[in-house]
This record gives sequence, C-alpha cells and structure tokens, in this order.
Amino acid sequence: MKSGIANITVADAILIERYQQGDSEAMEVLILKYQNRIYSLILKICANADDAAELTQEAFVKAMDNVDKFEGRSCFYTWLFRIAVNLTINYCQKHAAHGFVSLDSKCNEDNNQANVTLKKLLRDKNSPDPAIVVQNKELYQIVIKLLMKLNAGQRAVILLRDIEGMNYAQITNVLNIKLGTVKSRISRARSNLREMLDVLFFNNTD
Repeated sequence: MKSGIANITVADAILIERYQQGDSEAMEVLILKYQNRIYSLILKICANADDAAELTQEAFVKAMDNVDKFEGRSCFYTWLFRIAVNLTINYCQKHAAHGFVSLDSKCNEDNNQANVTLKKLLRDKNSPDPAIVVQNKELYQIVIKLLMKLNAGQRAVILLRDIEGMNYAQITNVLNIKLGTVKSRISRARSNLREMLDVLFFNNTD
C-alpha cells in the first residue's frame, strides 16, 4: 500500500515559501488540500464532530503561526499531522474524551467473518498490512468502532499505522516519541483490541 505520507512535493514547498514571504493565499491552498484528511483523523481520535472541527481549525492556526519553524526536513503533511495529533491527544487527555461507541448484536452477526479476520491480523506481531484493513469495508468499520474504546494515545498509533499506513519511523516523527514507545504502544493497543473482540464477539474463546 502506498503510504499516506508522501515526500514533500514541489507544489507544497513553493506554497510554504510563498506563505513565508507574506502570501496568505498560499496557505489557503494548503488548507484546502489537507483539511479533510486532518479533520477525518482528528474525528477518529476524539469521536466528536464539533470538537474535531474546532481542533482542525486550531491545528491549521498553529501551523500558520509556526510555519517559519518548518525547515522541510520532513514533509509538510507529516509536520501538520504532528501538530493535529498532539493537539487532539492533549485535548482528549484534558477532557477525558473517550468516545464510546455501541456495537449492537446485528452488527456483530453481519460482520462475523470480518471479526475473525481482524482478530487474526491483530495476532500478527509483524504488523498487519494497513491495506487489508482500509480496503475491507467491514474490517474498517469494526476497527473504527473498537478504537473508540482505547485511550487517545493508543488510538492515535493504531490510526497512524493501520489506517494512514505510516511506518514506525514516521509515527515516531509525528508523535515525537521514541521508537520503542511506538512499538510498545501499538502492541498494547492491539492486545486491548483482541481482548475486546473476545468479549464482544467470541465470548472469550478462540
């Protein structure tokens, strides 16, 4: 699967340079380019549309205020992701915003095969291919629902790895945490997801 994070494009570099030189319309172009993806990611972490909209706006305002500090060593999208994710995690921790989502029995029955597949993927210590999750509608829906029961930190690493398709190094860069922390957090998150699948779908049996 192609990574959700691309190398910084010539277009982005030009727009950033133009904005740094005082062209406000250049940032408007960048906002239009990335706002939907940033909003979607934030919504999956905070699980509240109103909060996600405000946090998206706050992320871009912070990016605008700090764009002079952007040196191009990472792609602009990664830099923007870092701002958005950390803002959202801090918000969730401050407000204890854990967006619980109900998984009704009908959903469980209809997606039983997807549940089994997901559980097998979560057992894979080498990390499941994000493409399998994203391209399978049933798997994707189950993952998003289960993620709402994780804390914000664990939710973020799973979203970045298995939904956005980032590798460990990119996640380390976005969250500004050590590689070992990324790996251990993903491991704990997947363990928690497996346990939830056991309870919700398999009555604690394999």
